[in-house]
Amino acid sequence: MFIQTESTPNPATLKFLPGQAVLDMGAADFPSVTAAEKSPLAKRIFTVAGVTGVFFGTDFVTVTKAEAVDWPHIKPAILGAIMEHYQSGQPVIEGEGQAAHAAHDGPDGDIVKQIKELLDTRVRPAVAQDGGDITFHGFDRGVVYLHMKGACAGCPSSTLTLKMGIENLLRHYIPEVLEVRPVAA
Repeated sequence: MFIQTESTPNPATLKFLPGQAVLDMGAADFPSVTAAEKSPLAKRIFTVAGVTGVFFGTDFVTVTKAEAVDWPHIKPAILGAIMEHYQSGQPVIEGEGQAAHAAHDGPDGDIVKQIKELLDTRVRPAVAQDGGDITFHGFDRGVVYLHMKGACAGCPSSTLTLKMGIENLLRHYIPEVLEVRPVAA
C-alpha cells in the first residue's frame, strides 16, 4: 500500500491519500479522541502522540497536529497507523453515519435548501481538495452559520475563505443572505 501526502493551507494539518475509499460518501470529523469512539481508524491515528484531530473524506484522511509537534516526527507513525488499519480489515466507522448538514425547520426552508445546494455543488468539493469540509449549521435573519471541519478548522485563511469566497457566492445567488459566520463544532 502506498499512501501519498499533501500539504493543506493549514500548516497544522496534513492530508493523507491511501489510494482507496475512506468513506463511501460524505465526511466524518473527529476533533478529539472521545469523538473517535465509533471509528477504529480514527482511534488508531489518535494513538500517535501529538495528533489533535482526524477528518475523513471519501478518499482522504486529514490529520491535525499539536503546535509543539513537527510533522517529520509524527508522519511515519500516522502512515503506519493508516496502513495497519487497512490491513486489519476493520471498518473505517462502525454503525451509521450522520447527515452532513444540520436539519432546518421553519419559514426559511426554500432559502436553506438553496444554501445547502450551493454548499454541496460549489463549496464542499473545493474545500475537500484542501482536506476539509464546510457544512450548514443554521440560518437566522440573513446570517448563515457554517461548521468548518478538517483542515478548514483553525486554518489561517478560513476567515478569508468564509468572507471573500462563501459569503460572496451565497449573497450573489441568494439575496436574503447578508452574512456568513463560523460556529464552533
